[in-house]
Amino acid sequence: MPLTRSLSVTSLSGLEEWDEEFDLEDAVLFEIAWEVANKVGGIYTVIQTKARLTSEEWGENYFLVGPYTESNVRTQVELIEPTNPALKRTMDKMNANGCKVYFGRWLIEGSPYVVLIDVGFTAWSLDRWKRELWENCGIGVPWFDREANDAVLFGFLTAWLLGEFAAQCEQPPHVLAHFHEWLAGLGLVLCRQRQLPVATIFTTHATLLGRYLCAGNVDFYNNLSEFNLDREAGDRQIYHRYCLERAAAHCAHVFTTVSQITAHEAEALLKRKPDVVTPNGLNVKKFSAMHEFQNLHAQSKARIQEFIRGHFYGHLDFNLDKCLFLFIAGRYEFSNKGADIFLEALARLNYLLRVNHSEVTVIAFFIMPARTNNFNVETLKGQAVRKQLWDTAQSVKDKFGKKLYESLLGGQLPDVSKMLDKEDFTMMKRAIFGSQRQCQPPICTHNMLEDSSDPILTCIRKIGLFNSSADRVKVIFHPEFLSSTSPLLPMDYEEFVRGCHLGVFPSYYEPWGYTPAECTVMGIPSISTNLSGFGCFMEEHIADPSAYGIYILDRRYRSVDDSCNQLTSFLFQFCQQSRRQRIIQRNRTERLSDLLDWRYLGRYYISARHMALAKAYPDTFCYEPHDPTSTTGFRYPRPASVPPSPALSRHSSPHHSEAEDDDEEHYDEELEAEKDRLNIRQPFSLPFRNKNNLPEEVRHSVFSLLREEDTMQLQATQNTAVHSTASTYSVFVRLW
Repeated sequence: MPLTRSLSVTSLSGLEEWDEEFDLEDAVLFEIAWEVANKVGGIYTVIQTKARLTSEEWGENYFLVGPYTESNVRTQVELIEPTNPALKRTMDKMNANGCKVYFGRWLIEGSPYVVLIDVGFTAWSLDRWKRELWENCGIGVPWFDREANDAVLFGFLTAWLLGEFAAQCEQPPHVLAHFHEWLAGLGLVLCRQRQLPVATIFTTHATLLGRYLCAGNVDFYNNLSEFNLDREAGDRQIYHRYCLERAAAHCAHVFTTVSQITAHEAEALLKRKPDVVTPNGLNVKKFSAMHEFQNLHAQSKARIQEFIRGHFYGHLDFNLDKCLFLFIAGRYEFSNKGADIFLEALARLNYLLRVNHSEVTVIAFFIMPARTNNFNVETLKGQAVRKQLWDTAQSVKDKFGKKLYESLLGGQLPDVSKMLDKEDFTMMKRAIFGSQRQCQPPICTHNMLEDSSDPILTCIRKIGLFNSSADRVKVIFHPEFLSSTSPLLPMDYEEFVRGCHLGVFPSYYEPWGYTPAECTVMGIPSISTNLSGFGCFMEEHIADPSAYGIYILDRRYRSVDDSCNQLTSFLFQFCQQSRRQRIIQRNRTERLSDLLDWRYLGRYYISARHMALAKAYPDTFCYEPHDPTSTTGFRYPRPASVPPSPALSRHSSPHHSEAEDDDEEHYDEELEAEKDRLNIRQPFSLPFRNKNNLPEEVRHSVFSLLREEDTMQLQATQNTAVHSTASTYSVFVRLW
């Protein structure tokens, strides 16, 4: 059937093309967040990946504002003198009055300017500012809440910065301040209370009360209108935080959230309907592998298999070639992130695989940071045993190869019985005996500080998944973020994701969901829910998400048991797929990556900024209101070629084997990809301003051949205490 659309991807939410470009030459954008050059959670990823697009739009008039942290600045920021005269005068005056404000470039793509404020240096003003907050806004902050104290200091300092900047400008400026989350929201409230000439935007990435309520195992989304908000916030001792968040939402010229599901939540809990929904994107170019993502999957999978060989030494009685790697990753929120329902589904999947005598083995990784004191000795021993076996095999192979070589040189066929002597057999037997163990392979790779009360380990004991030989589902709990320097599993998160077969994220509370989005752009299928922003977004824009490897679990209108059964069904169907079907599905998943590119989704932020400028400066800017919530005309159709699901592609014979792959319906990847491309247009181009500020002679030098990410890598290497020769070498190898 023909693939048609009525609107382009650049207007996914129904936004029309601008009739007139905004003149931003006299406008200045400050984007304020606690996670600027300070990785705490997902907001860091939002700001970091979006910085390049925003820098291209605003040029020299774009400044990120965040807290000064010595350890982060040393490795991520290049401190320089302010380039804007008014901002330099502002910082000089603040520094002369007892503050410490720093200016520099954040060494990420786009190289945005950052203004970093030392919050701790002005802690002496905390009591005075708390009293002012109570007298002017009626919000009291208790002394014991350290995070709220930081929010008070950061809010007053950012309001001081914006007010001083407006005063130092020679002509009345058009200042736009975009605040992220409640930690930065007080600065917005103070700007409006002091009537500063600043257009304001407030973005909530997740409501405070919503996160706490969902963690309490309540039917949250179906009872949004029933909660007594003040009492619920007070019972959880976050009433002051809730007041800060709600005040920021109501004071802002423009209020935005990251998804439609969070928009409904914010309207009920914060009592204001968002003006614009701004979905979170990714810098897809960072993940693009030039059509080599299938090869990268194979390479990363081989590295995970090496870890599995060591972890399950002595019990490696399953075929690694028929082994599927599943994973869940994120903050350790047992119920909110869906780890509870995932574990229950794994237990049911284990039963189905056993009764159906499946040859498939599933290994599920839980990558969630928890409190530990060190690596598990048994886990480290497994990797040491694996390495010892490898060294033994290499030694025997070298001796065997040398004797074979000498025999062939003499013109004789080798006598296999004489190729290995008794010493070789003794060495191999010792290696075999050394690789035996009586205990089961460990569940957790680290020593947990609260082993007896840990939610994941407690649930595993309840369902009885102990990595026994009879189990077809194995579980590995890695309570630490992945790192390429780890002695246990030396892989970065991106490499690990590429090596897995399926990401499982059955979250009950997930305002957006970067983990399934990252899986998508790397061509890895994932399971999400209709309560996550990502799941709702994909369900809205893809006619049949499961055909593209995006499985949407219903956690809103089904009971927990029904949702668990649906998740089990998804997992069991995935286990039934042939290798060829999984390859086809990964190809389709990867083609969806353009939907998540900031080059498309950045348009929502542009809309919010234009709306705020028009509201704050109606004599200068004009904005025609649109309906940002309607989504019309754009939906990926279901692929017309081979369905990926075995339930829909069974042969008439009762048994489907790998050997039958050649007889399946013809699948032409290039033809299918070309059809999908008809549904998507090349990304719109923003007017670049001050894209290259280097002198003419430098621009034409050899360093102009370097890619931007190469330059960032060299600067980051130079900025660290220990210089990375390997990083520098890799850049110049690409240049050569």
